[in-house]
Amino acid sequence: MDTETIPQTDESLRAAMVGRLWELEAIRRAEVAAAFLRVPRHVFAPEATLEEAYEAETVVRTKWAADGTAISSVSAPQIQAQMVEQAGITRGMRVLEVGSGGYNAAVIAEIVGPDGQVTTLDIDADITNRAGRLLEETGYAHINVVLGDGEFGCPEHAPFDAIVVTVEAADVPPAWIEQLVEGGTLTAPLRVRGLTRSIGFIKSGGRLVSTSKKLCGFVPMQGAGERPRLWVPLRGGKVRLRFDEEPCPVDPDVLERVFEAGQAGTWTGVTIRTGEWTDTLQTWLATTHSGSCLLSFDNEDEEVAAALANPFNYVMCNAVVDGESFAYLTRRKPDEDTVEIGTHAFGPDAPALADTLADLVRAWDRDHRHGPGPQYTIHPVNTDDQLLNGPVVTKRHIKIAVSWPPR
Repeated sequence: MDTETIPQTDESLRAAMVGRLWELEAIRRAEVAAAFLRVPRHVFAPEATLEEAYEAETVVRTKWAADGTAISSVSAPQIQAQMVEQAGITRGMRVLEVGSGGYNAAVIAEIVGPDGQVTTLDIDADITNRAGRLLEETGYAHINVVLGDGEFGCPEHAPFDAIVVTVEAADVPPAWIEQLVEGGTLTAPLRVRGLTRSIGFIKSGGRLVSTSKKLCGFVPMQGAGERPRLWVPLRGGKVRLRFDEEPCPVDPDVLERVFEAGQAGTWTGVTIRTGEWTDTLQTWLATTHSGSCLLSFDNEDEEVAAALANPFNYVMCNAVVDGESFAYLTRRKPDEDTVEIGTHAFGPDAPALADTLADLVRAWDRDHRHGPGPQYTIHPVNTDDQLLNGPVVTKRHIKIAVSWPPR
């Protein structure tokens, strides 16, 4: 019989998934691999086919809002394994998962073993009921399934050696830090000036110091920790600037007029290969200029596309607002395999702002392009900025000091 016609079993698909996770370096320890081999992921993702449930890079969405937006999902195995490794979860740990689905909690339970404790918490009763039922069906009834707002952690089962947040967090509430033991880890998809990264932290002296960071994407947090993105629509909504912690520093009506106030652009001389990842460039620009934001535009509108001089990215393009001007990254292709990064600005100070943004790109290329990336240190929000090193991003609960070690 042709082997391609032999039906795949969940065991064979699970083994193939784990092999792929090793290849992606999402799994780095044998005990993590063993946990992913034991837990039947397809049971926790009945919305997917058997093959889809075990695709290493596939998210399975499980609940939608009225507008069609996904509000709950079983994350891709790659992301789940990555975060378990970031958290440093080992045998005997007490672990809190914020944002439930069942599968990830079962994997963590396999790693911590009978001497550990796993609590999974969610604000949505539909989700916790589903997770509790599936965990019981698969032999994980000992996991604590709690209905509650993740903003406040889970004091009844605290303290924790590790907290893993599986929803996008725009802040770090005090409860997460208070319920974490000294030396414990927090791993969370933290949104900083519009960019979300899974950041691993260790608690040291009442503050959190980052130890790792990975690209990721998650549904946003609900409840008291919900922080809507702040959009400034321009040109009838065909151009939009997105802010997060800090609101737009000028009146949106002022920005609407900058298109007629003059424009300027410059090329940085910095080139990247077509398809090259620019994660550290995005983060560098977002954290080193206080007026940082993200620009998106309707690229199907020919008039708008022509006016914006080929933005570097039409969905999430780095931009800055300074005074009554704004600037953003652009791109051109000197040849088939290369992209040169440029800047373009509108407003009365367009030439100066275009040059400022270009200088930041050159500084990234010179000092940080192949470096380790930023380190984030989280402090209480009342900490004096003078005591912090590097640029500071202020949120409701915390201040984040961002330092950039040279390469």
